[in-house]
Amino acid sequence: MTSATLTSPLDVLKTRLQSTFYQGELAARRAAKGIPPVHQLSLPRAALLHITETGQILAAIPKVEGWKALFKGLGPNLVGVVPARAINFWAYGNGKKVISEKLFDGKESAGVHLLAAASAGLMTGTATNPIWLVKTRLQLDKQNAGPGGMGRQYLNAWDCVKKTVRTEGFRGLYRGLSASYLGVSESTLQWVLYEQAKASLARRQQALDDSGRTPGVWDKTVEYTGKLTAAGGAKFIAALITYPHEVVRTRLRQAPVDVSGRVKYTGLLSCFKTVLKEEGVAALYGGLVPHMLRVVPSAAIMFGVYEGVLKGLGENSGV
Repeated sequence: MTSATLTSPLDVLKTRLQSTFYQGELAARRAAKGIPPVHQLSLPRAALLHITETGQILAAIPKVEGWKALFKGLGPNLVGVVPARAINFWAYGNGKKVISEKLFDGKESAGVHLLAAASAGLMTGTATNPIWLVKTRLQLDKQNAGPGGMGRQYLNAWDCVKKTVRTEGFRGLYRGLSASYLGVSESTLQWVLYEQAKASLARRQQALDDSGRTPGVWDKTVEYTGKLTAAGGAKFIAALITYPHEVVRTRLRQAPVDVSGRVKYTGLLSCFKTVLKEEGVAALYGGLVPHMLRVVPSAAIMFGVYEGVLKGLGENSGV
């Protein structure tokens, strides 16, 4: 909850940069300045442009909408983050036990970690999708609004739920679920990488103990920060590889309409194809910078606290 609060402005920024509205605004600004489309730029120039535009939008949000806009969707985020993490850790820990006992003769392996992580991701995504949908829509609620909140569509989270169900039915709360399932690949990869890094750290510590050598400064540094680095590194690699699903999930939850008034994206594949055709590959990485700045330290903090609490309780994390 602390991490979600501190990184809320980055989460709002990431969500907006993933949306059709802000991508259209950025494209118009570039055209007005004579800047070619992103896909025509070199990688270094495109990366620099993305970072610059990210900073400009972050600075503009409090000026146009007030500082509170940097925390839009924080309520549903806080409501969702606790059950989401609880479900994920519970499902993963218990899934490892059941899968290893039933399929792998009680032994843990990368296959056990992969199956347990995938199962935990599917369970978590299904249970919490309505919460994240509300958070996303609240964060995008003022995309057409000016000072004073003119044009605001939702009064609060509950109002968003009621209007979504009224206009789209109960199934509307599960828009983007297919992209969330695709995102299970991220959490699965993160868990597997984290487990492998932990095993490597354990082997290193065992070799040090067996050698009888007095631990040096580097050895102590690895001992105290190894798991934090492993958690942050695992999240960084997993998020970087699987990031496009984040953009597609936001677009599906946003549910934009085309010129004829129909929902623009009819499904997961439709969204991928439309974004690639109309905006290019670069659009699938919109909001990547604030996303990485938010999730990497967040993962390190979350796993670090989890391991620390279990160690203090005298428990073996098993993760």
